[in-house]
Amino acid sequence: MYSIIPLLIGWGLDRCAGDPAGLPHPVVAFGRWIGFFEKKANCGTHRREKGTFWAVTTLCSVFLLSHLALAALSIACGLWEAGGTYLYYIVTGILIFYCLAGTTLIREVRMVFLAADRSIEEGRKQVSRIVGRDTSRLSDREVRTAALETLAENLSDGVIAPLFWLYLLGLPGMLTYKMVNTMDSMLGYRTERFLDFGRTAARIDDAANYLPARLTALLMALSSCLPPCRRQSARTLRNELLFIRDFGRKHASPNSGYPEAALAGILDCRFGGPHHYFGEYCFKPYIGKNERALTTADMRLAVTINRYAEAMMILGGIILYIL
Repeated sequence: MYSIIPLLIGWGLDRCAGDPAGLPHPVVAFGRWIGFFEKKANCGTHRREKGTFWAVTTLCSVFLLSHLALAALSIACGLWEAGGTYLYYIVTGILIFYCLAGTTLIREVRMVFLAADRSIEEGRKQVSRIVGRDTSRLSDREVRTAALETLAENLSDGVIAPLFWLYLLGLPGMLTYKMVNTMDSMLGYRTERFLDFGRTAARIDDAANYLPARLTALLMALSSCLPPCRRQSARTLRNELLFIRDFGRKHASPNSGYPEAALAGILDCRFGGPHHYFGEYCFKPYIGKNERALTTADMRLAVTINRYAEAMMILGGIILYIL
């Protein structure tokens, strides 16, 4: 369903560059479409039905149109005997690159810790770029905790899950997953405005992330056994897996808790607690028990864990392709 060369091109570009600011991006187009339709349809009565129809129609359209576009690209490249194959690899590699968000998020998390080291105000401002919660009242510990929670959750959403769907359904599956994830990030809130309209989008996202989230937690646990993480990890592999089992299912989300529990177990810290979204109070169950301050060393260990897990997923794709 996929070729190893575009995979390596896309992953290599993400490792080297991350999301290039100022260039066109499919996810930006997805977000604009979602925002446009939400303003038009999320009003009046039957919001849940309208949200369901819109979400299912949009996802089916993305999957089918992606198939058609890739088929047309393949035919066009086939007519160019000299370099058609290379052009196809480059275009599909760039699309894979656009679907991965590992390097960009790591860069943002590093910037949060650097900003928080300077002042709490700068830390709050910087972390607001990567979280949906209200950051104006966060303490220094909460700023750093929010950044690492997001790092763990988005390892699944931004790297492991897109690759999972690439391996399973090819590039159309990967692009459709990105639409699913973008819909959930914009509509999947349990607030009065989005509760009904975004319910189906949130449920589809839950289903799409069910296996990838648990796979992410497993890869993170395995990564903690590798040097230099093994010396810094708070738990053995067996205890880490038990920690993930016990705390992963306590999260309000059926999926986000597993990668967050994996990182909380490795760092021996506590995630979760009270937050505010769009002015509304929300309490997330605690993951872990050790309420402690998080340091730059913790951030560096978390980044290393992310990179190892990402590399394992790429290696798994290479092995699947060879087999």
